[in-house]
Amino acid sequence: MALKHAQSGEVIDLRPLGDKLQERKTYALVKTDEFEAVRLIIAKGDEIPSHKVTGQITLLCLEGQVSIEVPDSTISLSKDDWVYLEGSELHSVRAHEDSALLLTIMLK
Repeated sequence: MALKHAQSGEVIDLRPLGDKLQERKTYALVKTDEFEAVRLIIAKGDEIPSHKVTGQITLLCLEGQVSIEVPDSTISLSKDDWVYLEGSELHSVRAHEDSALLLTIMLK
C-alpha cells in the first residue's frame, strides 16, 4: 500500500525511528511542482551511487551517520546536521549506521 502524501497544514512526525528504523523504507512526504520532500532511509553499509539531481537539494540527518562524496571532498553528517548542495552537483551517499535523512529537492 502506498503512503499518502502530506496535505497542506498536516503535521508530519519526523522524530527518530530508533529500533524501528530497520523496518522502514524510503518514502515521499510531499511532492509538488516546485519541490519534493522525502524521508530517505539508508541501511548501514549501503550506498546510493554517484548521481546528480537537476534542482538544489538539502539533506538533514534525522538519525544515524552518513558521508556524502562530492567532487574533491567528503561531507559527514550525523544527527541534526544539515547540508545544501547546488543543482546538478555529482554526489553519492553512504550510511555508516542505519540512517534516516530528510531530503528536500527544489524542482523549479
